[in-house]
Formats: sequence, C-alpha cells, structure tokens
Amino acid sequence: MPNNSIQVKGLQKSYKKLHVLKGVDFEVEKGSIFALLGSNGAGKTTIVKILTTLLKPDSGTATVNGFDVASKPESVRQSISLTGQFAAVDEILTGRENLIMIAKLRHLKNPRQVADDLLNRFGLTDAAGRGVSTYSGGMRRRLDIAMSLVGKPQLIFLDEPTTGLDPEARIEVWKTVKELAANGTTVFLTTQYLEEAEQLADRIAILHEGRIIANGTLADLKKLFPPAKVEYIEKQPSLEEIFLAIVGKKEEK
Repeated sequence: MPNNSIQVKGLQKSYKKLHVLKGVDFEVEKGSIFALLGSNGAGKTTIVKILTTLLKPDSGTATVNGFDVASKPESVRQSISLTGQFAAVDEILTGRENLIMIAKLRHLKNPRQVADDLLNRFGLTDAAGRGVSTYSGGMRRRLDIAMSLVGKPQLIFLDEPTTGLDPEARIEVWKTVKELAANGTTVFLTTQYLEEAEQLADRIAILHEGRIIANGTLADLKKLFPPAKVEYIEKQPSLEEIFLAIVGKKEEK
C-alpha cells in the first residue's frame, strides 16, 4: 500500500469565468495532520469538495486512500469523513441520540456501544442525555467530530473546524484533532487561522491565487522567510509573518 492517504496532481477547476484552481499538486502522508492554508476565497473548500467527491475537477487527478475520486467515488466516500464549517448536529436530539442515529445510518452492529465509546472519548458523557441545543460551541463541535468518526474512517476532512468558536473552545478542538492523529487517523484541515496550522500540522501548504505556492513543515516554511535583520536576538518568525512574506513575494512578481 502506498504511504500517502491523498495524492493530487494538476487539479484545475473553474466556475464560469472564475479560474479557482490552476493546477494544484500535493500529497498527504498517512497518519499525519495536513493543513491547507489560504485566505477566504482561495479555493480551499473547492479542493475539499473535489477530494470528498462532492465536486468534479475540470482536469487533473486525485486519489484518496488509494481510490481515484473520479472513477471510484463510492470507495472514497466509504473510507473518509467530512466535517464542514458549521456543526451538522440535530439540535432537538440529545448528544447520544445524534451518535446512535449516525451509527444506524452506517449499519453498525451495536449503535449504543459505538455512541457511548465516542461520548466517553470526547468528554461528553455527562452531557449525553441533554438536548444539543443546550451545548456550548466547543461541545457542539466536539460532538460533530465524534459523529464524523462513527465507523472509524481512515481519513477525516475538517473544513475550517474552529470558525466562530471562542479561544477556549478552539483549544478544545485542537486537543481533539491531536488525539485523532495520535490514534492513526489522517487529518486534512483547512484553516485561515495561521496559529491553528502552527499548533497542529505536520505539513502546511499555502494556497494562493489557485496554486500551492509553498508546502512543507513549519521549519521548511521558516527557511523561506527573510533572515532576521537584528544582530542581537534572532526572533523566530511566526507562521503569520511567513505567510504574508510568501504571499507578498508572489504578488510582487
């Protein structure tokens, strides 16, 4: 088996006259956290939609868990999970009922046991019997991610998972994402929060004007940043400074 969960080559996509993806290439290693960074409208969600078979590319190839997204969409869908920007939980049901419903939809043998295991893993046991409408933003997001893990997908897509969350809830979600990867799940994360990528990702790719303009570890990206001018103390650049420097460099050309 190849060691990559995702392999993307020459991906292009246009909406009418808008050329969103102009030849995107990257790969994601199994069991890693990969962060796709980019401003709003850079095309991050378009890439996620192509990789999760919700959208067909105009050209290029993409394989997910060894399956081609164009020719084997069913196999791709069975091996992945997608958590969008807004929590897809049923407000009227309790946390436990939400999880049982998904387990039944996935035709799992013991839906109650599956639900209880995930509630325990995500620290939601005490709130399991409460309606989700009473949950905080962070709890709702944790439940949303727990629902994505019903059936143990090999790869989970998190599309801007902490948008709109307060700092405390964001840290809760970060902890959850780190635990997923520690347990062998591959995580594909899109974010516009640079600190999020800095905290979580093994590799970071920057999407700008339809292309990946930088891709590597945080240490690799730091090498692209101009060296510190001050001779007394060499300050490590933040990912935000690196991002702005790289994007700015491309715009000047």
